[in-house]
Amino acid sequence: MQAGVISLVVISDIVCPWCYIGQRELQKAIQDVKAELDLTIKVEHRPFLLQPSMDESTALDKHAWYLEKFGQEKLDQIQSMVKSRAKEVGIEINFAGTISQTIRAHRLSRKAFELGGQDMQEKFMDVTYHAYFTEGKNIGDYEVLGELAEQAGIMSKEKTAEFLDSDEFKVEIEHSAAEARKKGVTGVPFTIVNGRWAVSGGQTAEVYAQIFRKLAGKGPLHPIPNAPSCSNDGTCPAAAAAAAVKS
Repeated sequence: MQAGVISLVVISDIVCPWCYIGQRELQKAIQDVKAELDLTIKVEHRPFLLQPSMDESTALDKHAWYLEKFGQEKLDQIQSMVKSRAKEVGIEINFAGTISQTIRAHRLSRKAFELGGQDMQEKFMDVTYHAYFTEGKNIGDYEVLGELAEQAGIMSKEKTAEFLDSDEFKVEIEHSAAEARKKGVTGVPFTIVNGRWAVSGGQTAEVYAQIFRKLAGKGPLHPIPNAPSCSNDGTCPAAAAAAAVKS
């Protein structure tokens, strides 16, 4: 790795609430250490499919889907925890709207990274998370994805429809998501640091900042706590084990 450069690969799925919360925490951490540390922090988002067998054209009622997975009592607990943590980071997460396969959105995320690097990809992820969690939109829908692609500066609605009708990045996304599972990723978000270590779950900004300081030689690295994540069977438990291990 280049001196003064930290490379982060964030493996996530857009329908995972802890991925949205984790993204906001990571963004805050990067801002918090910007003036303090002489670092360049590079972030690349890569896909994970929480519903790999779901057809791309399928759209299900999100609340009903969660209810079937967890039952009312467990769902109430999850909603309470998610909404409380979301409020802390300045976002709103609703459990209403539509859930769908995310391959199309991940393909656009990859296109954004190819065309505009980290900044464009981050913008697309931000607007897509907001559309899905706050506005309850169907992020598998061509019209919705066209609007999001335009907002992020990737391409026009018309070009988005053409892109989605093609097979560009489809095999790559499916392969990348499958490879993550083969390498032992069982829940997201899952962040690989400098290609050597991994941190799982929606960690706080303080945890990420501590990691950055350690890598910059400016502070210790304390044990990383457990953090919530969404598991690879499509469920989103309240908490999952976190790790700081070689990937």
